[in-house]
Amino acid sequence: MALLRAIDRAFIAPRNLPEHELHQLYELDADCAEALWALDQPAGSLDFRAMVRDSLASLDQLAAARELVRARIPSAAQPIVLTLEKSIRAKLARPEAYNDVSRPHVG
Repeated sequence: MALLRAIDRAFIAPRNLPEHELHQLYELDADCAEALWALDQPAGSLDFRAMVRDSLASLDQLAAARELVRARIPSAAQPIVLTLEKSIRAKLARPEAYNDVSRPHVG
């Protein structure tokens, strides 16, 4: 989340962004959000083993995907993105992990 926000705040021209690598990172981020969503589902409504397997596979790929995105950002923008990312990561609150996760309506 911090890297994606940093890239957004660095105002890098879209044509200079690593589109394919960013797409892969967004997909892995979505997989993590789906795993959080799954935690709120009724017991027995999902294939728990498959969800854990898929979530662990996504987590295993996440660090490498972030590094690839960082490496493919234009070199002039890399220091800016790294500084922003560090600053953003330090300020992230745990509940923000759920920002894009659908929550059931109550009432």
